[in-house]
Amino acid sequence: MVLSSVGSASSSPIAAVFSAALLLFYFSDTTLGAPCPINGLPILRNISDLPQDNYGRPGLSHMTVAGSVLHGMKEVEIWLQTFAPGSETPIHRHSCEEVFVVLKGSGTLYLAETHGNFPGKPIEFPIFVNSTLHIPINDAHQVKNTSHEDLQVLVIISRPPIKVFTYDDWYMPHTAARLKFPYYWDEQCLQESQKDEL
Repeated sequence: MVLSSVGSASSSPIAAVFSAALLLFYFSDTTLGAPCPINGLPILRNISDLPQDNYGRPGLSHMTVAGSVLHGMKEVEIWLQTFAPGSETPIHRHSCEEVFVVLKGSGTLYLAETHGNFPGKPIEFPIFVNSTLHIPINDAHQVKNTSHEDLQVLVIISRPPIKVFTYDDWYMPHTAARLKFPYYWDEQCLQESQKDEL
């Protein structure tokens, strides 16, 4: 659309000014720096220029590298997350697959198969630099930084945007789990709510 406006701008000085203003708005810092700015994902970006936040969760730094709500991704979403020593995710599950790649630090993955009425006692897996974790669909899990240095992970999820069910403990019934949708980093940009079940 922008390119067709520029192509027809040579027919009139007013159209040329309008097209130039449209281009400036389209590529301006205010548009690109807005909370929900991107119409598609640029081919190349510097990750240090991407916004990050803790979204009210002490010890977390979250960055959406490529997202469905922010960037229009359809099949996959990628996050870069850093957990301070002692910080953790809530016990949760979601109706998508998730893969973690540990870039820095170490910690523990707690994973419970979600086939009964509640998650149950989780299996503990030590995680460390260069390890990868695969979380099956709807299996309750928690990641905790149990070390004395930051734990940094690259997270890939399928079927975005993510709908998260949280638990107070491993024996809380699935029917009592709380749905969080849109999730914290999508709240500003995603207005509609959808229902999801186990």
